Amino acid sequence: MRKFLVLVLLTYAVFNQPLKAQYYFYNDKYYENEVVVELGLSGGLMNSLTDLGGKKGIGKNFLKDFRWATARPSFGFYAMGMYKGMIGVRLEGTFGEVVGYDSILKDVASSTFGRYDRNLSFKSKINEIQLAVEFHPIALFSFEDDPPPYSPYIIAGVGRYSFDPQAELRGQWYSLKPLSTEGQGFKEYKDRSPYQLNQFNIAAGLGLRYELSPLFNARLEFVHRFLSTDYLDDVSTKYIDPALFANYLPANLVPIAQQLANRKGEINPGSKTKIG
Repeated sequence: MRKFLVLVLLTYAVFNQPLKAQYYFYNDKYYENEVVVELGLSGGLMNSLTDLGGKKGIGKNFLKDFRWATARPSFGFYAMGMYKGMIGVRLEGTFGEVVGYDSILKDVASSTFGRYDRNLSFKSKINEIQLAVEFHPIALFSFEDDPPPYSPYIIAGVGRYSFDPQAELRGQWYSLKPLSTEGQGFKEYKDRSPYQLNQFNIAAGLGLRYELSPLFNARLEFVHRFLSTDYLDDVSTKYIDPALFANYLPANLVPIAQQLANRKGEINPGSKTKIG
């Protein structure tokens, strides 16, 4: 799962506090300061594009495999310094959850080339701190009267986030990383190192700011995060020999790891899975 989508439809309640002067705030309604500090809250939706779930046919890239059914609520807060209404630097915290499950493919199971029968699923909390830059191109233009209340912009940044993929088995949720479901850290699979649960991402997106009053703005944003891990959903490569779990895990975790690493039997009892 190389690409992690955070689809955030954000409404920001923004308080603008002037510091030094914003160049187009020139009439009686506005402060004439170049730098304005914005403090805001956000709420929206968070989603992910992983190896699990998706739409009919083979797995597809980016929004071609997007499903609204897996969207989950998110929230956040930020502080930003905006220079002349053109360049903003903001520090933002975002919190939410992502999920994915092959069972979403049930209605199109015959077209999924075994993805439905794989029967894997996950959920993970996401906590992120991001440093981002906004660019508002409309600020490059001059206006005889008041500037328009809206301002489209692009945003890019770097974030540090945490995740912890989990799966449910008989009513109990288990963190998947300690189970090494794909042999991460096993000497038999030297190319599969244990993944880190705190990593960096790169974000890019588009937004639209609308000025409700001299003190409040509303924003709508779509931001995509690019990850450097393929284990957001704990799924990346091929099935391992289930007998190996006994060599590396405590005895009480061996049957749990075996069941969560290969869940085909829950749909097709007696099914055989070839190692690799």
